Amino acid sequence: MTTASPTLSSSESKRNTESVKEVVIHTDGGCEGNPGPGGWAAVLRYADKAKELSGSELATTNNRMELRAAIEALQALKEPCAVSLFTDSEYVRNGITAWIHGWRRSGWRTKNKKPVKNADLWKQLDAETRRHTIEWKWLKGHAGHADNERCDVLAGEQMAAIRKKHSKEELSLALATFRQSLEPQSAPVASNLF
Repeated sequence: MTTASPTLSSSESKRNTESVKEVVIHTDGGCEGNPGPGGWAAVLRYADKAKELSGSELATTNNRMELRAAIEALQALKEPCAVSLFTDSEYVRNGITAWIHGWRRSGWRTKNKKPVKNADLWKQLDAETRRHTIEWKWLKGHAGHADNERCDVLAGEQMAAIRKKHSKEELSLALATFRQSLEPQSAPVASNLF
């Protein structure tokens, strides 16, 4: 089991598990075109209650939507919880359980000294993981897991709604702007002042 919370003493752990609520979360995200219009979704379950969340972005990537789904689900929890979070994204699971520690230490740079992609969202997810005890579980997508399939449907509905709401021109402009935002920003050229 991999958790993203600090280690607790056995007495603290026992006290916390007696009062902490156990929540099961399934998440999914996707986009048409990658990059393109995207949707994310989450199904949260606590005791006999269930809550569905979903949203969209006009221009994004699949990985950003997978991250957004996990962030939004964790932010929806009103108090610290013991969470089993199921994702079909190896990128999210590996990123939060293994890669993020090195990214933090290196100032959000990869081993190749390049900026971490989606660092803005990784930082948000990192902050949310500090509020909860989380067991990150990968599951194969489109393999008959009811809540994962439901997330897939909800995310798809969000993408369809974007396409219906916006013209092709609006989508093209949003996509061009998004692609430009992904390009590395060059440092200003120092002029010879002397």
